Amino acid sequence: MLAIKSPRAYAHEAGLRARAGEFIKPYATHIRIFTSPNAWQAVNPELTTSLEAHGIRWQLEYLHGECTDDAIATLQHNVEQQGAELLFAIGGGRVLDAAKAVGSQMPELTVINFATLAATCAAWSPVAIIYTPEGGHVRSQPLGKMPELVLVDSEVIARSDARYLKAGIVDALAKYYEFRPYQRHNPDDLALDLKVMTALRALDTFRQFGAEAVAANQQQQVTPALVKVIDANIVLAGLANSVRDVLPTPGFAHAIHNRLTHQPELHHWLHGEKVGYSLLVQSLIEHDGVPDAELLALLRQYDMPLTLAPLSGDRAERIRAIAQQIKFPAASAERLPFSLSAETLEQALLATDNAF
Repeated sequence: MLAIKSPRAYAHEAGLRARAGEFIKPYATHIRIFTSPNAWQAVNPELTTSLEAHGIRWQLEYLHGECTDDAIATLQHNVEQQGAELLFAIGGGRVLDAAKAVGSQMPELTVINFATLAATCAAWSPVAIIYTPEGGHVRSQPLGKMPELVLVDSEVIARSDARYLKAGIVDALAKYYEFRPYQRHNPDDLALDLKVMTALRALDTFRQFGAEAVAANQQQQVTPALVKVIDANIVLAGLANSVRDVLPTPGFAHAIHNRLTHQPELHHWLHGEKVGYSLLVQSLIEHDGVPDAELLALLRQYDMPLTLAPLSGDRAERIRAIAQQIKFPAASAERLPFSLSAETLEQALLATDNAF
């Protein structure tokens, strides 16, 4: 059975933060805002001026750490205590995922996501990623209900560090390199075809506009190229993740990423940077030790790490342990055209210590 789970609507324009009240007023006038200190600063004073102009009352709550089960439970409790009609999440992936998780558990609560970074597809994606307080991946939690709206202000993203945009580009292009291999043994799967088509559209956007978009971000300018890349990072990557059928096709590079989040030495890597390194590992396995040339060029173009950071203790033993701890569903592994084992993973991880 084919299913597509996505937000009801998406709005993206420069200066949109000054129109936030227009988008929220049809749904509620008594809301809870969930954000981070940096994100709140990035959208104000324009956003609060708009809310006030439309008679919207709010209480403000900050997320200071990871998207954890405790953070989600606390936010849900506070929404219930306030009696808020709507949860307005403003920020990056951690904030947006926590809000999505709460909205999924409260059927009557409307959720609107305002993405202040284009570093992941979290604003759109039909899962919430749950972490430990230290930043280790716990699970990817499917959502029973999606946000009503996803809002994006390209001026806000243009003023963010371009490192986030580059990480978002790599996280988005990963969908193509992760989903395409499944087609070799599953050529007649409609859901898979849709996922790959959407992911390829994102990849083509980066091929044509990626360098120009990063340059615009570095200059803090909104350009057509930057707008196209933001949409690819959030919408196209999110949509590729939103198409589901009975047979699961999870991304293998993301499975590697999930284990890397438990390595303290890698906590300074962004999500997309861990995914980029993991794509290199996947490519080494898929192509018998010689990575895909275009993928490698893209990873270099967007400044992705191509080797593991220094690890405490015996490096070879740490890498062996990482390889043994990477988990991937057996049913999904059987659908891929390359063999997965702890041994092949270990060899690929060790191979990244060579210069690429």
